[in-house]
Amino acid sequence: MILLQANQIARHFGAEILFENIHLEISTGARIALVGRNGAGKSTLLKILAGIERPDEGTIAKNKAATLGYLAQDTGLDSAETVWNEMLKSFETIRQMENRMRELEILISEGTPDTPSYESLLKEYDKLQHDFSDRNGYGYENEIRSVLHGFKFDPSFYDQKINELSGGQRTRLALARMLLQHPDILILDEPTNHLDIETLSWLEGYLQSYTGALLIVSHDRYFLDKVATEVYELSRKKMRHYKGNYSKYLDMKAEQLATEWKAYEKQQTEIHKLEDFVARNLVRASTTKRAQSRRKVLEKMDRIDRPQGDEKQAHFLFNVAKPSGNVVLQIEDAAIGYHNEVLSEPINLDIRRQEAIALVGPNGIGKSTLLKSIIHQLPFIRGKEHLGTNVTIGYYDQGQADLHTNKTILAELWDEHPTTPEKEIRSVLGAFLFSGEDVEKTIPLLSGGEKARVALAKLAMNQENFLILDEPTNHLDIDNKEVLENALIDYDGTLLFVSHDRYFINRIATKVIELSENGSKVYLGDYDYYLEKKQEEAEIAELLAEKTPEEEHISTNKKTYFQSKEQQKLIRSLQRKITQIEEELAILDEQIESLEQQMVSPENLDDHLKLNELNQTLEATRQSQETKLSEWEDLSIELEEYENEYSFLH
Repeated sequence: MILLQANQIARHFGAEILFENIHLEISTGARIALVGRNGAGKSTLLKILAGIERPDEGTIAKNKAATLGYLAQDTGLDSAETVWNEMLKSFETIRQMENRMRELEILISEGTPDTPSYESLLKEYDKLQHDFSDRNGYGYENEIRSVLHGFKFDPSFYDQKINELSGGQRTRLALARMLLQHPDILILDEPTNHLDIETLSWLEGYLQSYTGALLIVSHDRYFLDKVATEVYELSRKKMRHYKGNYSKYLDMKAEQLATEWKAYEKQQTEIHKLEDFVARNLVRASTTKRAQSRRKVLEKMDRIDRPQGDEKQAHFLFNVAKPSGNVVLQIEDAAIGYHNEVLSEPINLDIRRQEAIALVGPNGIGKSTLLKSIIHQLPFIRGKEHLGTNVTIGYYDQGQADLHTNKTILAELWDEHPTTPEKEIRSVLGAFLFSGEDVEKTIPLLSGGEKARVALAKLAMNQENFLILDEPTNHLDIDNKEVLENALIDYDGTLLFVSHDRYFINRIATKVIELSENGSKVYLGDYDYYLEKKQEEAEIAELLAEKTPEEEHISTNKKTYFQSKEQQKLIRSLQRKITQIEEELAILDEQIESLEQQMVSPENLDDHLKLNELNQTLEATRQSQETKLSEWEDLSIELEEYENEYSFLH
């Protein structure tokens, strides 16, 4: 059943068209992601669909019986109530039913059986009890506790006044209250802002089982893959619809573009042939009629527009002026926090050149504090950092606090690099989508995404070999996130970054370091590997928790023994495989050297067939070498991981 339908919707700003001819349908149980560039009009469209703004053209038709809930991005709950009392408001109807049931129970206990009024009370009570049960009347308080727990509010928060909480806490409470209201259509604009990874995972699970329809704007690709089953793309003022999650949408979009190009190029070939025939034969008496016929075909032809690929996007690289030594950063048994209040200890880091380290952990545990301690913006409570040889640090602050509020974009870069020609500065800014008069905008007038691109441009100009990044994907749309990812993947330096974007972590990280109250813990892999290990740890902890102290001691000893034996077998097996690959690589090196010598041999230089054959063999051998090298690297990482686990057991 269709709950809401938008037909031919348009929004104008003066003579400018933000979008037009928009069609969108929300059906029962829909899971819709609305995607598009920053500035495409996604938030404006959501407000129109929610009835907050009126469209300049078109109509919105909503099922009258369907309830609709809309939550704008970064909306904080404004209330003088306590957390618990505010959440109870979401169940006002149920609580009224509950009060009426209590009244009826008293009346029934005081009434006289076998009278019409008594029978009437019983019938009302039975119906009310049935409706109360259907609407989770017996479990709504548990539901409140569950949702608050998911958003990291334990019972100690229940009696706190909402207006006394932080902005981030009030934003989470606004989302919690909206979820508890269970609208038939739930419209969420960037609901993943300000959520740590654990809370994001909980929200994904909650929304997957949500009974109503969902329409969500988010730049979190991992989140969209988990939640969405259809995608509407708002691009170049138009809307397109795709079935499937975000990854499927990307595949379908690429296939669609390839098909459009094929049809366009086929028609262009036909057009050129017809135009050429007309040009050559129109003036010749014997072929004039045929040329006129071809011209009519051209005039009647429904011409296909040139396919439009991705919109203009940033394109940049992070270069390194001078490489660092192998050891980049070491920290041993350090403690971080504020005013001698420790957030996390002991912290141990050993970061080597060209590693990409993701720093994860719950909000408030001190991830940003650790980064600021490393760059001396905050002192360590205990311990200190030790930088390696030739290490130069570039720091990205999620709040863009290092941008000057009184400068233009051009001046922001040029003042730090006064000897660099203006043309070169403008060229760098152009790579970050600032061109022409854009560079004369002052920093305070920029959007969050624009400020992020200015900060990244400054970082690219400095060419440091160790980048420390605090939430670098905040405020970036999905396209620019991908550009940043590609730039960091190609970066020759070392990375230490904090991010809640799990897709970003998966693409960039070579290691994950988890920060907790008990200090730091290293996981040798990407985010998915980190999740697997965390699941294993949780299962082991659950098993141990079920045992008596004596059983636990015996079980732990047995587990350690068998783990140790198993680890030794795996380590020996990996070492044998690595040795075998190293021998194969040595043989391939010799073959490549021999083929290269044959190709420059005088007897082969004039034999093109022989050279082509040698070149094909050389390319195939190099490909085999690349495959073996990749296999060797994977096995070496796996071996290091098992060796670390084995040493931990001992």
